[in-house]
Order: sequence, then structure tokens, then C-alpha cells
Amino acid sequence: MVKTDKFIKKSVEGIKEKIDGKALIALSGGVDSSVCSVLAFKAIGDQLIPIYVDTGLMRKGETERIKETFSYMNLRIVYAKDRFVSALSGVRDPEEKRKIVGKLFIRIFEEEARKEDVKYLIQGTIYPDRIESEGGIKSHHNVGGLPSVIEFDEIVEPIADLYKDETREVARALGLPPEISERMPFPGPGLAVRIIGEVTEEKLIVVREANAIVEEEVMQYEPWQTLAALLEKGTGVKGDQRIHGWIISVRAVQSRDGMTAEAMELPWEALNKLSSRITSEIPDVSRVVYDITPKPPATIEFE
Repeated sequence: MVKTDKFIKKSVEGIKEKIDGKALIALSGGVDSSVCSVLAFKAIGDQLIPIYVDTGLMRKGETERIKETFSYMNLRIVYAKDRFVSALSGVRDPEEKRKIVGKLFIRIFEEEARKEDVKYLIQGTIYPDRIESEGGIKSHHNVGGLPSVIEFDEIVEPIADLYKDETREVARALGLPPEISERMPFPGPGLAVRIIGEVTEEKLIVVREANAIVEEEVMQYEPWQTLAALLEKGTGVKGDQRIHGWIISVRAVQSRDGMTAEAMELPWEALNKLSSRITSEIPDVSRVVYDITPKPPATIEFE
């Protein structure tokens, strides 16, 4: 395991050495980017410009949570929902989705950098991101999903050699609140990879609500990660009437570092409540299923 105090000191010194002037940091609110933001703020203070991009692909209430947590920094929020949803229109291939999101992220950061003549970008890339991207498993938006030509002089990745559990240790040592340090992983492309097939406004509304319900109900069982994914449509009956509604797949896993994972054996009562809540609170959902596949052969996320 990482020696946190030594790692923090070395990382702060490393950021100071690499960055001469202002730097942007891609801040998502997850533990990885939050740790990087605090490390970078310790290193360069107000020279750091955290950028949170509201892609429209985020969890319920995410933007408000980010504003509250990082208000002490020079936080900038870029509202780009229309750009992301438009760019993903008609796209069904998971890898293409990831590359579209990665390219659009970097272009937005470049636009913000030009406003301040910033040449450095800091990212919260961790070791599993690199392994999966370089190994051809899937392109992470901040690694394999990046375009080949970018305007930044350098991309700085302070925690690129850490696993998720090590990143959490550093977060605790930095004094980040539990809602950040213990927060479940969330994919960079957001809800786009929790939707099978094309991303639409309708699907985003449904899967966002389903994820909120799943997190609320399953967190008491202490999963490493839990989520809801939107599959296709299936026939159902509501109020004595046939509907052709969305199928939601619930996933809850235990893992140490995300490289492997086992499905959790949730109590039947919990699964029954999830099915009841999701189908009753989201009118367009007709069916709920539970994914018991380990990683491998599956990945934790659906795309």
C-alpha cells in the first residue's frame, strides 16, 4: 500500500516542478480528480483553475454537490449538455462513445485554457485506467479516449500509478470528507456508458433516476460499486394496460481495485424493493433485472 504522507509530499513537489504558471484541472467530483485537485491546490494555490464540465451525463444533483464542495477554489463550471448529447446522437458503439466524450472534454479544456493562456492540464488518471486503455479492454476518456493532437504543452497525472483503494487512502490523509473519499467510482463518460445503444434525452432521464434509486437503496450493503444501466425495451403491464417500457439492469459488486469484481448477493427483500421502486417511480420502466456476472468475463460498467 502507498505511504500516504510520503506520497503527498512527493506529489506536491512534483507538481511544483512540472508546472510553471497556471494550470487547469479536470474536476469531476469523484475521488480521483478530487485528490488531484487538492494536491495541485497545495502545490500552486490560486494558479490552479478547476474546471467542472456539466455534460448532462452526470448523476442526479452532481453539479450542485460540486459547487458546494469546491467553492473555496477558483472553480469554473462549463455547461455543455447540448454539445455532448448532440455529439453522441446516433452513436451506438461503446468505444466510439468514449472517444467522442474524451475528444469533446479536451476541446472544452482547450477553450478554457485559451482564455487564461494556460499550457498545463492536470488529470486524475489512475493505474487501472491506463491498464484497461493500453490493454485494449476499453478506452478511458482521459487515456485512450483522448484525441491524438492537443494544445496543452503537458498533461500532468499525479496519481497515475495508484489503484483506487490507494487513492482513497490519500484522500483520507488529505482530509477530504467521506462523501468524497469513500465515493463509488463513476465512469468518465458518465451515464453514456450506462445506456446500451444510442444516448438520448429520454434515456438519460430514466437512467439518472434509476441510478439515484439504486445508490440510495444499495449503499447500506457497502458495495464497492453499484449502478443501474438502461438496456432495451420490453413488454410490461401497468394499470391493466400493456406498455413497452425500458428494461433496467441493476449491478452491485465487491472489488479491491476494480481490476476484478464479484457480484454481491443482495437480500431478496432488497432486490424486490429495487424492482418496486424503479418500476413505480419511473413510469417508462417495465422491467428490472439483476446482473450477477463477475469481472471477468464482464466489466463493471456495461459499456
